[in-house]
Amino acid sequence: MKTIKFDEYKILDTSEGMKLENWNGVKLLRPDPEIIWKDKDKDLWSNIDAKYVRSNKGGGEWNIFNKNIPNSWQIHYDGLTFNLKLMGFKHTGLFPEQAYNWTMLKEKIKNKTDVKVLNLFAYTGAASVACLSAGASVVHVDSSRGMVDWAKENVKSSGLEDKPIRYIVDDVVKFVEREIRRGNKYDIILMDPPSYGRGSNKEVWNIEEDLWNLVEKCTEILSDDPILFLINSYTTGLSMTVLENILELTVNKKYKGYISSDELGIKEESKNIILPCGIYARWEKEKYD
Repeated sequence: MKTIKFDEYKILDTSEGMKLENWNGVKLLRPDPEIIWKDKDKDLWSNIDAKYVRSNKGGGEWNIFNKNIPNSWQIHYDGLTFNLKLMGFKHTGLFPEQAYNWTMLKEKIKNKTDVKVLNLFAYTGAASVACLSAGASVVHVDSSRGMVDWAKENVKSSGLEDKPIRYIVDDVVKFVEREIRRGNKYDIILMDPPSYGRGSNKEVWNIEEDLWNLVEKCTEILSDDPILFLINSYTTGLSMTVLENILELTVNKKYKGYISSDELGIKEESKNIILPCGIYARWEKEKYD
């Protein structure tokens, strides 16, 4: 399990399917299906700013208890600045456990020149910001214009708006197919595919049906001397071994390197436990930690 130290983000307590978090001074209560234990520190569960409540009909909404909670606020990590907002589907625009990968990416890129990064399903761009800050050029692809605009805000807030980044609102698969035809190549490819989704023109994405084909296509746009291929996943039931197998049968078949995988997690402040927060698998030319 890979964990991180994130000074401005804390999981304060967990119990009965809920996690109590501190996002740089804003206390939120959000559901998490991994939390099947019942061990609440009642003293901590007060003065909450907002709680996400699921609906029996699907989805849910935020219950706001602090009317002064900002519409948008910032959080910082290792010189990077990210903008937070309360979104539908319980999100805030950032996955703090991914800080492990942000640090890893910066280490992979530093002291190298002309590193080209392709970030697919790039969301609000935390990984794009990390790569830019380390000196890489980035192509940031997501099918949601709103998420791409949010990524632009994060790049600007981190003082990196003059760095080389292209923002693409498009279906990821169609974009990769065009890059193959154009002959464009990348040293690092990142992807954070959803379980299900729709492209910019309502193209349907199903991770179990489509991930293999996408990764296979991506091997055609890796450079002659690639650095890293990273797959993140939050899909329940999709194991680390499955992701390793995909990388072994695609990327490593063409470029011999190292394949590894692990869980990402965050330590809880009130108990000696770690909350699991997804998995990753990566191919890399040079082994990291």
